[in-house]
Amino acid sequence: MSAALVASLAGCQFGAAEQEGGSDLLIAADLELSGAAAQVGQAYQRALELKVEQINRSGALGDRQLRLVVRDNRSDPSQSLRNIGDFSEDPAVNAIIMGSCSECAIGAAKTVNDKRVPTIALATASKVASPAAERRYMFKLGPNATDTAAALAPELKRAGVKRIGLLYTADDYGREGLEALTDELRKIKIKISKTQSIKITDTDVSQAISTLTSANVDAIVVWTTAEQAALTARVAREAGYDGKLYFDAGAAGELFFADSGADSDMSINMVFTQTMVIDDVIATNPAKAARKQWFRDYTARFGDYYGFSSFAADAVQLIVNAALRADASGRLDRDTLRSLLETSQMDGLSGPIRMTPGNHSGLTPQALTMLVARGGRWRLAS
Repeated sequence: MSAALVASLAGCQFGAAEQEGGSDLLIAADLELSGAAAQVGQAYQRALELKVEQINRSGALGDRQLRLVVRDNRSDPSQSLRNIGDFSEDPAVNAIIMGSCSECAIGAAKTVNDKRVPTIALATASKVASPAAERRYMFKLGPNATDTAAALAPELKRAGVKRIGLLYTADDYGREGLEALTDELRKIKIKISKTQSIKITDTDVSQAISTLTSANVDAIVVWTTAEQAALTARVAREAGYDGKLYFDAGAAGELFFADSGADSDMSINMVFTQTMVIDDVIATNPAKAARKQWFRDYTARFGDYYGFSSFAADAVQLIVNAALRADASGRLDRDTLRSLLETSQMDGLSGPIRMTPGNHSGLTPQALTMLVARGGRWRLAS
């Protein structure tokens, strides 16, 4: 019932937007508010609403208001495509933000291009925005598998790891992780002794963990969703595993994760941005100060922090920045917004973001760092 109500309300909001039109800046969001990816989708919705509220309060758009309309795709690519079709047909919609579903974004790429509506996806697979020549209107914010692997490999070497087991999701991003990590570890002579794949919807990882922990490995790398990563830590602890766990950037979820094995003898590390642990960072420049403020605002409003929320907020800011630049040129239309998004640069809440005509995936490798689980929450690694 709650999912139906969300969809109904979103539909009513969208209908109002169609009727009103006007000079306000309208962003439409296609999110996973129910279904397998509901947790991250709901975090994205909270972040989008908070960021829109902050921008309107700041008066950055002058007399105009930033408006947001949200539809639930139910973690279903078919429903997502229908939502994107509706959004793209409405001339009042200036830009679209899509959620965590890579399959949804990849499936919508042709519609986005054909309808010429600038879209920022918060999904992880590189195919979402690559090749850029075939994804002219599609952009991506979030960690890339190649950058995560490049950050993770030296940490494994530094820890003296010689053999690893790898648990990964059997989707585009998981397979990209397998390939990228294999390439990086080959350079430093670390062997992937055993691999296990799971579906992105799996809620039982016990058999996969049993296989990996019995493989005589020095560490296990977990390349899954946040919920599956926390589950993996708990199952590994219950199985008596006391070795090292390394999470990829896609595993960043809640700041606090009770009963996941964080307080056991296991060493749990993760590649992610500093936003997740920004209260450990000294604000030495305006960008870091803004990240600390975002962290405080989000946690004050919602009581916890979700790692990927900063990507949603940055997507809104990118669209607003492009709109302000379009205003200066006297042309606020979809084609102009697309062209300006393609050359966007900013020190975002997630870290440095750079878009180019040849690269529509904006998060730079410099945004990633190593975090460690300590005291039941993530902390900046020393």
